[in-house]
Amino acid sequence: MVRNATFEPVCTETDQVALAAMAREIWFEYWPATLGEAQTAYMVDQFQSLEAIQRDMADYGYEYWFVHAADDGRRVGYTGGHVEPETGRFFISKIYLMREERGKHFASAVIAMYEELCRTRGLDAMYLTVNKGNELGIRAYRGQGFTVIDAVETDIGHGFIMDDYIMEKRVG
Repeated sequence: MVRNATFEPVCTETDQVALAAMAREIWFEYWPATLGEAQTAYMVDQFQSLEAIQRDMADYGYEYWFVHAADDGRRVGYTGGHVEPETGRFFISKIYLMREERGKHFASAVIAMYEELCRTRGLDAMYLTVNKGNELGIRAYRGQGFTVIDAVETDIGHGFIMDDYIMEKRVG
């Protein structure tokens, strides 16, 4: 198991505010080149804002964690998702790292954390969606043992479409 990271649960409103600020910074740095400014802004508002984080936690059982570097404790990113009891899987909704922290194997530590979480909770698998244009992400997830199980185009409103692969990793 990768041990270069530690995980801090997002529990308080102060944590949620900090998470939304981090999400906004990461999203506006990374996604406009792929999605464009307008879709990035819309998606931050709908899925990464303080209101969205609080809604997902309260209404859909989402859990979020700050990812910290194990060596000095700095926050390097965040992750979140929720258990789907009906499928016996954990949906990884978010794995996002600060620009300067990418390529340092923190995502591997996040996946290892989720594998442990799935085993502890008796879940069979974990899955995520990844934008078809995110070649770096797709390659990284394949390297972690994920396989493409489906492709979906999801209308998220305001004329925007998410064009994603669904990737799954069995835990056993």
